[in-house]
Amino acid sequence: MELIKAKDYREMCKLAAEKMIKLVMEKPNAVLGLATGSTPLGTYGFLKQDYEQNGTSYQQVTTFNLDEYVGLDGSHPQSYRYFMNKNLFSGIDIQLDNTYVPSGQVENMEEECLNYESLLRTKGPIDLQLLGIGRNGHIGFNEPGTSFQTNTHVVELTESTREANKRFFDSIEEVPTHAITMGISSIMESNEILLLVSGESKAPIVRDLFEKEQTEEIPATVLKSHPNVTVIADEEALSLLTEKV
Repeated sequence: MELIKAKDYREMCKLAAEKMIKLVMEKPNAVLGLATGSTPLGTYGFLKQDYEQNGTSYQQVTTFNLDEYVGLDGSHPQSYRYFMNKNLFSGIDIQLDNTYVPSGQVENMEEECLNYESLLRTKGPIDLQLLGIGRNGHIGFNEPGTSFQTNTHVVELTESTREANKRFFDSIEEVPTHAITMGISSIMESNEILLLVSGESKAPIVRDLFEKEQTEEIPATVLKSHPNVTVIADEEALSLLTEKV
């Protein structure tokens, strides 16, 4: 894993956006894997700013999102489809028909998982997958203990993950208990992976990622076996590393 050290959150986001913009300029029909949550927000802001100022086009780009809450319609303000439309897609010239987010509101979730995997294989592979990391090491919504061999599946969210996400809801009771997520094996099929980590609260898991062996109890450690992973982390997130990698 290559480590790029950023001074702070803003620089981390800027570096990530520059990497994504470079790919889209070199390959106009690139397939991007996208993430939600607070970590990539700044990166999406820089992508929109670049589009406004420089006109980088996403007309031919295809995107796949990692996950979606089960039970939330795409129009729900806390759904990940809504998040992407609001924070990125509405600010660039991408065709919405080329943006894929798993559906959390279908009768047959197992069929939805298979359909999403089929789309990934038909439209993919993903050229660049953007990832964040949970405090417990989850990537996507692949919680500790998830097999490295999983494809897109439905997962029951841990209490720590629900607790971390409750700030987006009025109460913990409103936070969905399940999500549909791209599997670890699906993520690892991406040509390149870009992991963003920011803040002091993520320092312990960053230390574990670099200093512990691969284990399904820390899902992100699977990234050690991918040939093309870049980690962009700010000073706070790197503060507990015993050796500066």
